[in-house]
This record gives sequence, structure tokens and C-alpha cells, in this order.
Amino acid sequence: MAKIQEMPKLSPTMEEGVLSVWHKKEGEPVLVDDLLAEVETDKATMEFRAFDQGTLLKLLVAPGSTVRVGQPVAVLGAAGEDISAIVASAPTGAPKPEQPLAGTASPPPPVPKPEPAAPVAARPVTQAPRVAEPRPATVTSPLDRTSYELQAAAPSMATLGRALASPYVRKSARDMGVDLKTVRGSGRGGRITVDDLDKARSNESSALAKVAVAAPSLADAPRTEKGPALSGPEVRPLSMMRKTIARRLTEAKQTIPHIYLTIDVDADKLVLLREQINAELAGGPPQGARPGKDEAPREKISINDLLIKACAVALTRVPECNAQFSPEAILVFKRIDISVAVAIPGGLVTPVVRDADAKSVVSIAREVRDLASRARSKKLSPEEMSNGTFSITNLGMFGIDSFSAVINPPESAILAVGRVRQEPVIVDGRVAVGKKLAMTLSCDHRVIDGAVGSAFLAELRALLDSPMRILTG
Repeated sequence: MAKIQEMPKLSPTMEEGVLSVWHKKEGEPVLVDDLLAEVETDKATMEFRAFDQGTLLKLLVAPGSTVRVGQPVAVLGAAGEDISAIVASAPTGAPKPEQPLAGTASPPPPVPKPEPAAPVAARPVTQAPRVAEPRPATVTSPLDRTSYELQAAAPSMATLGRALASPYVRKSARDMGVDLKTVRGSGRGGRITVDDLDKARSNESSALAKVAVAAPSLADAPRTEKGPALSGPEVRPLSMMRKTIARRLTEAKQTIPHIYLTIDVDADKLVLLREQINAELAGGPPQGARPGKDEAPREKISINDLLIKACAVALTRVPECNAQFSPEAILVFKRIDISVAVAIPGGLVTPVVRDADAKSVVSIAREVRDLASRARSKKLSPEEMSNGTFSITNLGMFGIDSFSAVINPPESAILAVGRVRQEPVIVDGRVAVGKKLAMTLSCDHRVIDGAVGSAFLAELRALLDSPMRILTG
């Protein structure tokens, strides 16, 4: 028997995704766990695999479409099976009818018909008063004409009542900036679908374009102020990742009371240690190692790799900073999993280095490179980007001296690292050229007080002043 395949929830935070490509065609056989499609979620490109077996009878969604979780996307069944009834009952644009939402007005109860009035004695009427027929409003300009046409095309709210649309369609309308009152629904019973929203937006864009062509040029109009005519902006639709970043960071700034603590440390010994380690690594793999298997030759570590290890060691000594807030208690973790911010085209992701305190600096460097490479190709799994306990973000490679970062919820702290910069310092009473490194710790004040955050930064400073302790800590 034919069965509808719905869009699964491919990540913990996924609400919708872009079905980028189908790996099966209509008429092809499908086995359990076969790769059906690739879906771009809010975090990465995920594999959508089959939960049933059969023949792929129908694709309900075209590649490149935005699909919500639970929306029908395909039909599996026996070869040659009639699925017309199933396809008709599984529209791709609108979900099943929803219950009235809380806070929205219910449809008004039917108005009882008035009782017929008692007969009145007939009176002679000389002439019935003439009622003027309604005429369309006077259109004096292209903009007025467009406004009038849009209003004439819109359904009357007096006759339709509340716009019939699902929560997903209402959310899509808000994202598109479309007023549901101006959209004529093509679904069952006048229900508004996503296709109706797209059509309404395209109609409005076409109407505005006509206005722009027909309206007098600003260059021909008399100028009252000097200055060039303003051009319109380039419209770049929000990607799934950018929508998630906007939502999470807005939530973080609105709900988390941030406190910022900044230190400036001497980085001469840290830079020297990095150079010594890289010189050792440049000699090639250890004796007996297999290149590409046991130890990759010509490996290098970065300042950021050393800082990840240093933060992991400092967190073992100040575990109060390796914690999260919950309404009932503060959760202090024994594991130290450090999230590392990685910039990728279109946004930012935070892959996690697990058990960073138990790994060597070289192992951390190798793991960070692998995570960053797969992040840029959107090959990370959701598990590799979640459940961190502390975050590090570094903009030193972009020439930034110092900055303050927004906490990555549900974590309670993030360390923002600037570039290693040269500055004059006093050494034995003389001015010399030294290296400085600024770092700012953003703390959730519900979990980390200023004294606790300062204790963590003091431990971090001590480790960086004697960086060999990072390797043995």
C-alpha cells in the first residue's frame, strides 16, 4: 500500500529546511535507509534517508523548495499503484487544518435572522428616493491606481471573516511581509496556501514596478534639496542559517544578563612556544610512523589551538565557569567540551572539541582543522555542533585588537580573542618591543559573578605567562 514520506526532523533545532537535491527519481526502487535527498537545515546539509521500502511513485516537492518538518515530500508504494487519491489528500503547500490559535478571535456566531416586522398600513408614496450608484474612486496617479487595484483584488474581510491560514502560512506571510487580508485563498474553503503568498507577493512587485515605470522621474521633478537620487537596496533573502543566527542571538541578548571582563596578557612566551612546537613538527613524523596514518607530516599549531588547551586547563581549576543556568539549579559539568566559532559562507557555526582537557595540543590542532574543513563544506552532524560547555571565538586573523562576543546559549561563557600585537613594554627599566594579546570573557551573570570570572582569567593569565604548563596541565 502506498505511503506518504514526510520531512523528518534532522536536527534538534530544525523547524524547516531547503530540499536541495533528490537522489532518487520517480519509478526507482527504494530500500530502507537509502539516501533519498539532501536537506539544508539551520546548521548543515543533512542526509534524508528512507524509513520504508518500495517504489518512488511521486515526488511532491521540487528541488530548492523550503519544506517544513512533517510536510509530505514523496509517496512510496508498489509499482503501478494508483496514488491519485493519496496525492489529492496530501497537499504540499498547506498543513492539516489547525485548531483555533490561542489569542485569536473565533469565527463570529451566526447572526439570527430578524423576525418579520408587523404589517404597516400602506401609505401613498409619490416617488422613491433615488440612491446614487457607487462609482470607483477617482484615480489621479499611477500609485493611486495601483493601490486601488490591489484593494479591489483583495477579498472583503466582512464576507470572509478571519483569514483562513495555517500557522506555517501565517509565519511565512510575516517573513515575506505579506498581509493575509489582501490574499485570496485558492485552497479548500478559501484557505490560503504558500503558493497564494508567492503569487500575492509577485503581483505586488509587478504592480510596484509598473508604478516605477509610469511615475515621473525624480530627475524631471523640481529639486528642493541638492543630492543624488537614492537607489534601492539589493534584496538578499535570509538563509536557514541566518534565520537561526538571528533568532538565537536575539534570544541570548534579551534573556542573558551579560557581564564583560577583559585582560591584556604578555604573549612573547606563548608565541615562542608555538614557534618551537612548529619547528619540531616540521621535522616530519616520528620514527616508525606511517605518513597520513599515524601522524601527518608538516603539521602546524596556531595560537588558537594553544588557547583552547589553556582554557580547558583553566576550567579544571575554576569549574564554576564550566556551567549552565537552569530555572531550578546551576549545572556544573565535569566534561570540558569547548565550542570553537568557525566562519563559513553565509554565517557562523560552533563545532565542539570534546574532552579538550584530556587531549594534546597537536591533537586539538588536528581536530579543529578537520571540524573547520567539514563545517565549510556543510558536512558536520548536529551532534558535532551541540552540547558544548564553553566557547572561544578568535578574530585575530582579521586584525581585530579586541571585541566582546555574545554568549552561545545554553552555555554561560565565551572568550573573545584578538590579535597578537606589538607594543612598547618596560623590561628591566628599559623600553622594548613586546607582544600583547587582549581577551574578553563574556559571562552569564546568573551563573558567573565578576569574582568567579576574574578567577578564571587569572588562571588563564598564569598559564600564558608560563605556557609550558599548558602542555603538562
